[in-house]
Parts: sequence; structure tokens; C-alpha cells
Amino acid sequence: FRGNTRVEEACEMYTRAANMFKIAKNWSAAGNAFCQAAKLHMQLQSKHDSATSFVDAGNAYKKADPQEAINCLNAAIDIYTDMGRFTIAAKHHITIAEIYEAELVDIEKAIAHYEQAADYYKGEESNRQVVFVRTNKCLLKVAAYAAQLEQYQKAIEIYEQVGTNTMDNPLLKYSAKEYFFKAALCHFIVDELNAKLALEKYEEMFPAFTDSRECKLLKKLLEAHEEQNSEAYTEAVKEFDSISRLDQWLTTMLLRIKKSIQGEGDGDLK
Repeated sequence: FRGNTRVEEACEMYTRAANMFKIAKNWSAAGNAFCQAAKLHMQLQSKHDSATSFVDAGNAYKKADPQEAINCLNAAIDIYTDMGRFTIAAKHHITIAEIYEAELVDIEKAIAHYEQAADYYKGEESNRQVVFVRTNKCLLKVAAYAAQLEQYQKAIEIYEQVGTNTMDNPLLKYSAKEYFFKAALCHFIVDELNAKLALEKYEEMFPAFTDSRECKLLKKLLEAHEEQNSEAYTEAVKEFDSISRLDQWLTTMLLRIKKSIQGEGDGDLK
């Protein structure tokens, strides 16, 4: 009993030291102190406190040592999954994915953590609307990166899945047109005929898609591509962009399609 009391006192001291290091902006020392506290909490069989300290350590390390931050967050995830706390584990998988995106620029690993987070969210029964939104957010990240890495089939499957799930949701159905549009663009890069068939399928599944600016743009692009008319292609894109600004992802995909028009080489969208 006396031994446990000493361990508890040591925990408190490490935590106080960690907070003082945070005030001094000595992030590595703060992370290290939180890590020590986490290990002692585990020694005391206090899983929740241990996981919390590992998360605190991860948040401190994020500012100084991204890889160490990931190690600490993974340690917290192991504890949370062992406790059956999958929603919290999913949240920390997203944080790790964001570190891989922004700090370590390892997109494959970012994708893996977004996929894991989506899986954990899918398994949760509580507050279905919130879980649905969070799951979709993770899946859409995976789809966007998959397309950038030219894994078009994977991207198409996710965009179609999210689009289909969203079109029946009264609060979110307005977003479905965007997901079908992105799926069609991925089809278009692979094969023009695939894109035409996909477009017909999406219009049938989701009639509201037909009147969308996205659907009208796709039809113009397909026509221009069929005629190998790069000027008409560019004009259609510019017209769309003047009302709905193209983001980096859409610009990249539209350029990849344009390059398949004969004689375009490394053309741009201007």
C-alpha cells in the first residue's frame, strides 16, 4: 500500500513537471514527463489515466517530435481499444493521420489511419448522425488521396458508397452530387465510356443530380473529349470555375483528363 502511495506521488510530480515544461514551451521535456506519468498510471492499473497522459504526451510532442507524438497516441489507442472505447480511439487515429499529412508527408500511412478511424466509427451505435458524418469525413479523405495516388477504383467505390448513403439523408443529400461528380471524374480518367455509363447510373439513382452544375459540366467535358476539342474542354471548365471555384483536387483531376486529349501534352486549364 505504501508503495502505491509513492507511485501516485511520483505520478503527480511528473504531471506537474510536464505542465511547467508546457508553460516554458519545452515540448519534448513536457512529452517525456507525461509519458513517465502514463507508465506509472499503468503500473497502478489506472488505464484511463494512463491513456489520458499518453494523449497529453502526444499533444506536447506534436510541437517538437511528430514521430514520438505518433508513438504516444498509438499507446493511448491500444489502451482505449482494450477498454472498448472505439470512438475515442478513432479520434486519435485521425490526429495521427493529420500528423502524417502535414508533418511527415506520408500519405499511405495517413490513409491507413483514416481507414482505421472510419472502421471504428462504423462499429459504434451511439448518436448515429454524428457517427455517420465522422465516418464519411474519414472515408472522403481516403478517397481523395487514393485518387491522387491513381488508385481510381478505390476512390470510385468510396465516392459511390458515400454518395449513395448521403442521398437518402435529408440533412446531407445536397452533398451527394459532389461525391457522384468526383466518382465520375475518376471513371473519366480511366476510360471515357466508363464515365458515360457511370453518369447515366448516377442520374438514375439520384435524379436531382441531372440538374446540377456538376452533371452539366461532365456532359460538356465528355462531349469535348469525344471530339478531341481541348478548347471546348477548357471553356467548359472556366465557365464552371467562374461560379464554383475549383479546388486543388478537382484541378488535378481535370488536368489529368485534359492530357488525354490528343496533342495536349502537359496542357493547363487556361
